[in-house]
Amino acid sequence: MNMMEALIAGGWLMVPLLGCSVVAVVIVIERLWTLRASRIAPQGLGQEVCALVDRGQVNLYWLESHSPLGGVLAAGLRNARLGHEQVRARFQEAATAVVHDMERFLSPLGTIASITPLIGLLGTVVGMIEVFAVIVASDGVERTADLAGGISRALVTTAAGLTVAIPALMFHRYFQRRVEDITVRLEEQAGQVVEFLAHYPGDLTLAERHEPQEDERQEADGRRAPRVKPS
Repeated sequence: MNMMEALIAGGWLMVPLLGCSVVAVVIVIERLWTLRASRIAPQGLGQEVCALVDRGQVNLYWLESHSPLGGVLAAGLRNARLGHEQVRARFQEAATAVVHDMERFLSPLGTIASITPLIGLLGTVVGMIEVFAVIVASDGVERTADLAGGISRALVTTAAGLTVAIPALMFHRYFQRRVEDITVRLEEQAGQVVEFLAHYPGDLTLAERHEPQEDERQEADGRRAPRVKPS
């Protein structure tokens, strides 16, 4: 039995199962690309920020655009003058937003893992109802094709539901674990910056604006250059 024959044998309940499988594949690919520790919480960024603070070279614009972890650290640094507790509170609020973003689409993936076996079970029930309806008919013995169709629907939908649910459940658990690992890395690096600021003796110097690159500076200088009238 090829794929098309399985879809036909499964009946109309194969349509939602097929839709769930497509959505699950899209979510898995998107989360595999998005939930990368190197993109969300680059290793060593906390130490780099501490070194920049010590040299008075922290650019919050650069830090926010660097990574989600950079945005968390920038949120805390903006409140560094308000005290240690305010910095920690801002770190916590910003980290909560990052974790919420990392958990995006995990709930639909878990829902797919939960409902697809139930859809398959529904197909089993519908198929068995058709089988028994044929059996109780007066000419049930002669309608072997209808009997086979009902049994086929019962088996195909159950198998299809489990085929979608098992990988979806595996990836759902895997992504949950990855979110936990990245969250721990966020907390560790934010904690490094908090402790550094708590013992930092000098005044904190922060840059809020975007520093133009060399090409942008040259272009700006060219626009500001006076025009020389031809003689």
